[in-house]
Amino acid sequence: MQLWGGRFAKSADQLLRQFNDSISFDQRMWREDIDGSIAWAQGLANANVLTQVEADTLVDGLRQVAAEWEQENFTIAAGDEDIHTANERRLTELVGSVGGKLHTGRSRNDQVATDFRLWAKRAISAVIEQVTEVQSAIISSAERHHDTPLPGYTHMQHAQPVTWGHWIMSHFWPLERDRRRLQAAFDSADELPLGSAALAGTAFPIDRDFLATQLGFSRISQNSLDAVSNRDFVADALYACAMVGVHLSRLSEQLIIFSSQEFGFVRVDDAYSTGSSLMPQKKNPDTLELTRGKSGRLIGLLVGLMVTLKGLPSTYDKDLQEDKEGVFNAVDTLAIVLPVMAAVVETLQINADKMAGQLEAGLLATDLADYLVKKGLPFREAHHVVGAVVQAAEDRNIEITDLALADLQQISDLFSDDVTAAFSVAGSLAARNVVGGTAPAAVLQQIEAARRCMTE
Repeated sequence: MQLWGGRFAKSADQLLRQFNDSISFDQRMWREDIDGSIAWAQGLANANVLTQVEADTLVDGLRQVAAEWEQENFTIAAGDEDIHTANERRLTELVGSVGGKLHTGRSRNDQVATDFRLWAKRAISAVIEQVTEVQSAIISSAERHHDTPLPGYTHMQHAQPVTWGHWIMSHFWPLERDRRRLQAAFDSADELPLGSAALAGTAFPIDRDFLATQLGFSRISQNSLDAVSNRDFVADALYACAMVGVHLSRLSEQLIIFSSQEFGFVRVDDAYSTGSSLMPQKKNPDTLELTRGKSGRLIGLLVGLMVTLKGLPSTYDKDLQEDKEGVFNAVDTLAIVLPVMAAVVETLQINADKMAGQLEAGLLATDLADYLVKKGLPFREAHHVVGAVVQAAEDRNIEITDLALADLQQISDLFSDDVTAAFSVAGSLAARNVVGGTAPAAVLQQIEAARRCMTE
């Protein structure tokens, strides 16, 4: 049964119905729609708008509708333009004319806003759990290889030695920020709009605090005009999802590089790799490439919503029907990307020998400068001296560690026999034993800090 149309002289064109109807995608909010309707029925009874018998009849009928959805035998009828119409139509078929009383005092404007917020809260909670799984995989990898050295890079050039544990943990903390962003999006959605009606507020004495308690909202909206049009929580959720995509893309990009023959630092497990239809020897990191690619989709969904929202006048407009498919798509995308990435990281094989083979002496240039600083030379002068050392080694096509002490002393008389202590990867790593540093001991402390964050 259509929920509107009494003032129209003729029925809607079939093309309009196809354009207007949202049941094809908003049916996934069936549970939230029924939960909201059960709370509303009881709220009407508490306000003496319905008798308790009528409310109980509606609630029983709504639970029957829910059972049909759960058992996947709910039949969508030709006139069901959205989930609200479908559920109310079926309810009325089950309980009779009293079903027509359910919509008293509310509008699809506050109904859909409530449904969507309920759905978003549940979906965001699920994404948070999936992000946590990736974080746990990162911690496991970091713990196993907290002291395994590899070159650190800036500008994709060798910079200083770091440990694998420190490197992989650098991808934990962006995800931790994502987790907190997702929690903020959850909090943004955690506001009850039900009772705002179409735009001016319900005309019946409904206890909105009761509704909020029944539906698990921490607060109620304070302006009915804003409540039916507010989709900030959708933008917040999409932004958080997009940032998850960006951070997973960066991790994927680096692992793709590290797994190439030129590097060979890691090997992606066969279970998460694919082959070539032409070249038998190929092993492609398609899971990582798809993850990198999905970030573009997630960013695009955010941009699409922002453009939709930017020019809307106050209160509800039909444009807001465009708010759902993007979030559904983002959540569905992450529902496969995050578990796959957790598995990729958990099963990733680390080739410590390959990484050690790239630990050339130039990575210790900063340690050589630090050596001179400890001798009393200002760092800027030490930086210049070590630059000259590097140039002398390059001129001879040798490593800085191959220069004789006499060669070093021609550049600075501060060099002495103990200079060899500066040419140690293990020493370089151990020296950086500060909070957030790459020293193995500091990495273990970082892992413990990460675990504490995950339990907060």
